Amino acid sequence: MTFSPLFSAPWPIQVHACAALALIPLTIALFTLVRGNRLHRVLGWAWVLLMACVALSSFWIQEIQLIGGFSSIHLLSLVTLVSLVVAVSAARGKRRGRHRRVMTWLTYGSLTAAGVFTLLPGRLMHAVVFGL
Repeated sequence: MTFSPLFSAPWPIQVHACAALALIPLTIALFTLVRGNRLHRVLGWAWVLLMACVALSSFWIQEIQLIGGFSSIHLLSLVTLVSLVVAVSAARGKRRGRHRRVMTWLTYGSLTAAGVFTLLPGRLMHAVVFGL
């Protein structure tokens, strides 16, 4: 593993990757700790802000251009931002089932699926993780 490709990347990629990497231990903590208490809420807000940072920073990353300067990953970013609002609204409205479903989708659909995509050969995080 070498972080030099990340350190030499443009700032939007650095912000995007650092926020995404910070989400990994935070997600594990949120899935393993007791839900609904003060710690869960504090860590949850941190998770939401980091996920919003990942989604928003993606709009300045335009290496793959399908329509203008955007790609399908930017559509995922829009869905992620809307889903964050829905999940927070559900939690604040005590609709725990909806909150859990949306947050689970965000974790597996946005965070995990997009994360796996970044590990494909030729992508920056592939170079970071595998040192190639």
